[in-house]
Amino acid sequence: MDIDSFLSVMGRMSVFVSLLLAFFLFTVKTQNKLANRLFASYLLFFVVDDIGIFMSEAFIKDYLNLEFFRWTTCALVLPIFYLYIISVCFADFRLRTKHLLHAIPFVFINAVFISSIYFLNDVDKMQFYEQRSQMPEFYFLQLMLALQIVLYSIGVFLVLKKYKEIYRENYTNPKTSIFKWLFQISTVFFSLYYLSIAKNILRFTDFEVLWIWANVIMQFLALVATCWFVLKALNDPELFRGINSKLQLTRDILPKENESAVETKELQNDLITAQISTLKKYMAEKEPFLDPSLTIQELSNQIDIPVRDLSILINHHMEQHFFDFVNEYRIQKAMGILKNPLKKDLTVLEILYEVGFNSKSSFNTSFKKYTNLTPTAYRNAS
Repeated sequence: MDIDSFLSVMGRMSVFVSLLLAFFLFTVKTQNKLANRLFASYLLFFVVDDIGIFMSEAFIKDYLNLEFFRWTTCALVLPIFYLYIISVCFADFRLRTKHLLHAIPFVFINAVFISSIYFLNDVDKMQFYEQRSQMPEFYFLQLMLALQIVLYSIGVFLVLKKYKEIYRENYTNPKTSIFKWLFQISTVFFSLYYLSIAKNILRFTDFEVLWIWANVIMQFLALVATCWFVLKALNDPELFRGINSKLQLTRDILPKENESAVETKELQNDLITAQISTLKKYMAEKEPFLDPSLTIQELSNQIDIPVRDLSILINHHMEQHFFDFVNEYRIQKAMGILKNPLKKDLTVLEILYEVGFNSKSSFNTSFKKYTNLTPTAYRNAS
């Protein structure tokens, strides 16, 4: 089997897996339909790009305008991936008319192609296709796509940064956090996209063999990444839960320094001290942290402090994220159980569920953060 045939086989496999997953995402019954459909759309545009690897030359020559248009659809891939990331992070995300702005590069590229390529005669179209690497329009397309990769990679990781900060200030359940997953998939995908920039640079050089092998490597990595996504998504449906994007970060809702007079500040300090005391007493006596899905909104309702004030109280005045604040109480509760000789028959797994965790890995991470010991080592040392 020669390199072209091997590349064609991998391309067909990648297309098959992508289509299979896209079909599943379009048809599966789930609460987060928008996120699934956006990713399915991303996969379909990925397929449109990928089929060029094994399309026959005869078919391309018969439908050159269709082939040129296929090139331009690459400009829609990253915008859809970006919207997918937002839709998974924020459960209240909805597509709006303003999101059509992401299609501007696609429309602009097609406008360029309409004015210079689409209406050429068949001979000139074929000449353009065969010599595309030397054509300014094709060079412009590659430059536009490379710029998209840079801008959308920045945009995606800024969204993930905001999601992580909001999550830690408002939620405690590690199983509902999808940050790690989205960070992984974004890192993998954009690594591939940046490698594709390097690969496309080879297109404009005389290293034809290196260009062919670069295509083989990229196709193999794309196939692996697609299969990895399928397995990961099927094994952990919790990855598709989001948070409310209308939640604000504490730094965004804190009053400005010049908004309060000295006397007002003193009154506020007294109020803050009283609220902290009330909060700590409530946490110790009522133990709301035993609820693994506790959110700052739920705690606000229980303690009768407005959620905005409670967020500022914990995240700013107590200098802890809500996530860490609640987990500290859980760890203290677990430490008491681990030291209790009457409960020595309880396993670590039973203890972590009892104190409000629902993940062994997150419990071990949090426990070691506060004690510098694993739960087992702490029990043995007690």
